Amino acid sequence: MPKVTLDQWKMFHAVIEHGGYAQAAEKLFKSQSTITYGIQKLQEQLGTKVLTIKGRKAVLTDAGEVLLRRSKTLLREADELERVASSLSQGWEAQINIVMDAIFPTCIVTEALNKLASITPDTRIEFRETVLSGTNEALIDGTADLAITGTVPQGFLGEPLLNVKFQPVAHPDHPLHQSGQPVSLQDLKRERQLVTMDSGRKRVDSGWLGAEQRWSVNQMSIAIDQVSQGLGFAWLPVTRIRNQLEQGILKPLPLKDGGERYVQSYLVFKDPDQAGPGTLKLAELLTEICNAPNCQNKDA
Repeated sequence: MPKVTLDQWKMFHAVIEHGGYAQAAEKLFKSQSTITYGIQKLQEQLGTKVLTIKGRKAVLTDAGEVLLRRSKTLLREADELERVASSLSQGWEAQINIVMDAIFPTCIVTEALNKLASITPDTRIEFRETVLSGTNEALIDGTADLAITGTVPQGFLGEPLLNVKFQPVAHPDHPLHQSGQPVSLQDLKRERQLVTMDSGRKRVDSGWLGAEQRWSVNQMSIAIDQVSQGLGFAWLPVTRIRNQLEQGILKPLPLKDGGERYVQSYLVFKDPDQAGPGTLKLAELLTEICNAPNCQNKDA
């Protein structure tokens, strides 16, 4: 066991911070004799002198300077430990697991998590991005406390969050943009399609998959990068490619029919009756952000 108590370290810091034993006693609501005795015992237990008196002021020795610096970490961690215990005693979860379908704007979740952190900074967050059935599998397996998904699995209830707009896009130099005419499905079939594949075990397909040439990637960011390089076309959520559209790196394809489609995203609890205050607060923050007037203009 440590020889020196946290209380003694606090006395040591108070003497230096406030300039003397009397001042430290006043700040810590202790008698001056208690502070003096505590520092004497600290020095005896450490076997080294940490303070010396010059005039009426207590100043650090060389050893005291080193120990003051190192003990700051000790006191900070002790304070954090007490704060964590206080947070847990109030019912805040130690960890929240959230999964999000890749079509949903990451910036919305990040904003909500940042707000949650200001309320319960010691709650750990595990945040995973999934695709299609991978999101629902996390709910069914019980590995997600909260999920944002495009389809609500059987046996669960979901609250609508955001209607995500998809557009077919390609690089401006892609052959599909060169004719200057509306693009037909036959035109699409002759070109390479970039698809973000299902991260779930069952690998469910979604959307138009009529192209004979197809590249399937496991992350939407990879698909966006490849389409931006002119390697094919893809249906992508507008919130994830707004910057590329504004910069002219990507351009919507002028399809004759079915140019746009929408996917409704839902907020789903693993078990709403057993959800802790942190999970409930996070759900409230996500709903609040999605209901804001400018939400659809947020960049992912």
